[in-house]
Amino acid sequence: MKIVVIPGDGIGPEITTASKKVMQAVDSKFNLGLVLEDDIAGHDSLKLHGATVTDALLEKVKAADGLILGPMSTYDFKDESKGEINPSKFFRKSLDLYANIRPAKTYPGLASRVNDFDLIVVRENTEGFYADRNMEQGNGEILVTPDVAISLRRVTRQCCERIARAAFELAQGRKKHVSIVHKANVLKIADGMFIDICHQIGKEFPDVAIDDFIVDAMMAHVVRAPERFDVIVTTNMFGDILSDLTAELSGSLGLAASVNAGKSNAMAQAAHGSAPDIAGKNIANPFSLILSSGLLLDWYARRSDIPNYAKAAAAIDRAATEAILAKEATKDIGGTLGCKETGDAFASRILNSSY
Repeated sequence: MKIVVIPGDGIGPEITTASKKVMQAVDSKFNLGLVLEDDIAGHDSLKLHGATVTDALLEKVKAADGLILGPMSTYDFKDESKGEINPSKFFRKSLDLYANIRPAKTYPGLASRVNDFDLIVVRENTEGFYADRNMEQGNGEILVTPDVAISLRRVTRQCCERIARAAFELAQGRKKHVSIVHKANVLKIADGMFIDICHQIGKEFPDVAIDDFIVDAMMAHVVRAPERFDVIVTTNMFGDILSDLTAELSGSLGLAASVNAGKSNAMAQAAHGSAPDIAGKNIANPFSLILSSGLLLDWYARRSDIPNYAKAAAAIDRAATEAILAKEATKDIGGTLGCKETGDAFASRILNSSY
């Protein structure tokens, strides 16, 4: 498996280095034959190439089997005409990475304000209210006059069908329960269509239970009893917000794993930002990107039908649980180690494990 690795901005290089160590450990442990190829995007690319991402980089990623993208200084990139392109949006749109898979669960040894839970938010990734990616050309926001702005929301049958199928396929291998999150009481046409299509796809999975929740009520339900849920499927913006909430309920946004998956490509990406205020201090939590890299291996296992990749992904997940319990982590999740030391300890745990 060939993976392009882009460190990103801010804390990106630190957590990416830790993640690479873990990937090299599972490569050695499970004989994966990984090829990790470094490249740049974001501020480094802007300085060198005049653009945060380039067409040459896109072709390199297309030719690879996966991408690990470190956090980017997205808010710094405001003018695409000056090469300031959001790399995350660029890859999601260019590679048609329509499913953003964001698991969240509680960990033994890590304090939580809620009951133990293990769920996945399956977020549609290519349309909705995201104005920088929901149009073929241009932007989905229009400034009609200095005092009037319009934001367009795109919802299509194709995108609803494929994100629903991704959710039901995941649920089939878990607790067989899909919850549809929407705002159909207000967005009656668009979210009404989303609900209907999810139910239509659900008929292909007769042993999977289905329920649905209005998004604002869902926030209350998840805070009150997250253990009720298994796989949650929703549109782009609702999924973005809800997955941050569920990640924080698990103990920290620093544990928020995320993979952006399409038919032929996938991108591992930490769910948090580049945190420039703590960059270079060796205190950033690398777990999010490490766990995201594990999700990338799991995606490839299902695509290639090579069991060792699934074993490697499971090993990363198990090692994370054990490391948190043993306090081999950064301070934000109860540990005493720095970012580098956390990555080293994680890799060592895998290499010395019996799994």
